[in-house]
Amino acid sequence: MMSADKLKPTAQQSIQHRLKRVAIFGVGLIGGSFALALKKAGAVEHVVGVGRSLVSLQRAQQLGIIDEIADSAAAAVRGADLVLIAAPVAQTAAILSSIQPYLQPDTIVTDAGSTKSDVVEAARQVMGDQLAQFVPAHPIAGREQNGPEAALVDLYVGKKAVITRLPENTDEAVARVAYAWQQCGAIIHYLSPAEHDAVFASVSHLPHLLAYALVDDIARKPHADTLFQYAASGFRDFTRIAGSSPEMWRDITLANRSAMLQELDSYTARLAILREHLVNADASGIESIYSHAQAARHNWISAIEAAEKQSKEGGD
Repeated sequence: MMSADKLKPTAQQSIQHRLKRVAIFGVGLIGGSFALALKKAGAVEHVVGVGRSLVSLQRAQQLGIIDEIADSAAAAVRGADLVLIAAPVAQTAAILSSIQPYLQPDTIVTDAGSTKSDVVEAARQVMGDQLAQFVPAHPIAGREQNGPEAALVDLYVGKKAVITRLPENTDEAVARVAYAWQQCGAIIHYLSPAEHDAVFASVSHLPHLLAYALVDDIARKPHADTLFQYAASGFRDFTRIAGSSPEMWRDITLANRSAMLQELDSYTARLAILREHLVNADASGIESIYSHAQAARHNWISAIEAAEKQSKEGGD
C-alpha cells in the first residue's frame, strides 16, 4: 500500500537553526524558486549556484536568487550544509560524480527529480560509502516557463514535497531535507522510489506526454495555422504543460518508461471505450464517464485548495 505520511515532529528535533550555505545545481524554475523561498523564510545565509550557462547564472545572481556563482563543483559544495540537484534527471549521475570527491561528512545532498528509481540507482553507483548523505526528493510543483526568470518565491506553498528515503539515510539527514522544503511552504510526504514512479507516471508524466502529442499532432496538419487561430482557453489550459522543457521531459519519459507504458495502455483502453460509445451514439455512456471525471476533479481541486489555505494560515 502506498504511503504518504507527513513528517513526524520528532524527525525535526536536530534542526535548530537555519542553513548556512546551500549549493544549487540548476537555478531555473525549480532550483531558483527553492532559493527564493529559503531566503524569504530566513532559512539560509548564503546560496551558491552552479549550471551549464554562465548567462543564466549571472541572471540568477542579478535577480537575487543566488549570492555566488561557483566555478567548479569543489567550490560549490565546500562548506555546504545542503546541496540541491535541480537539473534534468539524466544529469544526476554526472553531477553526483563531480561533487562526490569533495563532499564533507556533514553535507547532505538531495535532488528535485521527477523520477526516483533511476536517480537512486545512479546514486548507488556513484556515492559508494557516502550514499547515506544522499536523500532523494521531489517537490510537486511547477509551471511551463523555464530559466531564472520563471522562479517564484511562493511556488511550493501548500504543495507536496515527496521524500523517497533510502534505508541508509539517517534521521538527521532526512530532517535537514524536510526542513528545507517545509521552509519553502511545502508539505512533506514519503513514498518509496517505486511507489513514487508509479504514482507520477499516472498523474504527471502521462499528462505531459498527451499534451505534447496533441500539440504535435495539430501542428503537423496541413491546416494547422487555421486550427491554432481558433484554439481558445480550453486548448490553452489542456496543452499548457507542452510548453515545458523538452529536454527535461524527454529524460523523465525515458527514465520512467515501464510505468509510462502501463499508464499509456490504461489510458488507451479508456479512450477505446469512449470511442465505442461515440460510434454507438451512446449518450448515457459518454455522460457517465464525463460525470465521474468531473466529480473526481472537483474533489481533487477542493483538497488542493484546503491544503494551500492551511499552509498559508500556518505561515501567518
